[in-house]
Amino acid sequence: MKRLLAVFLLSATGVSPTFAQSADHSQMDHAHMGHDQMQHDGMDQPAPAAPPLPPVEHQGHGGPHAGHAMPAGPPSAPPAPPTDHAADALFDPAEMARARAILIRENGGMTFSQLMADRFEYRARNGGDGYHWEGEGWVGGDINRLAIKSEGEGDVGGALETAEVQALYSRAIDPWWNLIAGVRHDIRPQPQRSYATIGIEGLAPYFFEVEAQAFLSDKGDAHVRLEGSYDQRITQRLILQPAAEFNIAAQDVPELGVGSGLSTVELGLRLRYEIVREFAPYVGVNWERRLGDTARYARVAGQGASTTSLVMGLRFWF
Repeated sequence: MKRLLAVFLLSATGVSPTFAQSADHSQMDHAHMGHDQMQHDGMDQPAPAAPPLPPVEHQGHGGPHAGHAMPAGPPSAPPAPPTDHAADALFDPAEMARARAILIRENGGMTFSQLMADRFEYRARNGGDGYHWEGEGWVGGDINRLAIKSEGEGDVGGALETAEVQALYSRAIDPWWNLIAGVRHDIRPQPQRSYATIGIEGLAPYFFEVEAQAFLSDKGDAHVRLEGSYDQRITQRLILQPAAEFNIAAQDVPELGVGSGLSTVELGLRLRYEIVREFAPYVGVNWERRLGDTARYARVAGQGASTTSLVMGLRFWF
């Protein structure tokens, strides 16, 4: 009864009964509790150790050893990739195969074509004006192509001096370079020659366009041609293009007016304006030089060893 009255009075004064109990508990005689002699279970004795794991034997390089278990033999091979297509479960497999073939073709397997006249120009020079053309057409895909190349020049109102046609197979060996091989036939000068040719063309570092070809004629004479150019964009439409060509012969060919060694050098500088990408008029200057026995053959024929021309022309493709 006294305890209930105390709880009522404490509740009325805002004191928690729990606090009251703890306060009342503090008045207890701890001497009768026997704390000094209290034995806590597990405090005076160490916890029993876990039983040790039994050793597992495995074969190593030195025979059986105790330790962790190791998988026996080499790891199993990963499962083979699936060969079916999930869409075939919902749609006609024949229709899906046709759709996949179209997707492959449109993303690298298509056949493309291009016809480009890289130079189609008029040349104003001392001793008679002339003309020059150089172009290529090709058909094929990203890897394999068939290309037809042609170039030549002559005098305005005069005879055709040089003209050649090449039929080439082109094979991409990486994103930047193509191997080329085929045949070349010279219509002019006379006598006509046919050549087997092999070479490489592509985009060198710093965006130099490079081409190197070796030729072996049906008469046994051989020579090499090296070409390079670079497109320097002044604006998005105005491009300055320096270009160079070197011809090297393995032996003298007097009937063609070609001497052994470095026979001819041609340097050009052209400034073109792309009205659209496919159509660009240009102006520039071109310099040609015959060297060694080639220059001597030209003088004997009444021609100069060096020619400088002002050029005007068109570059177009489709």
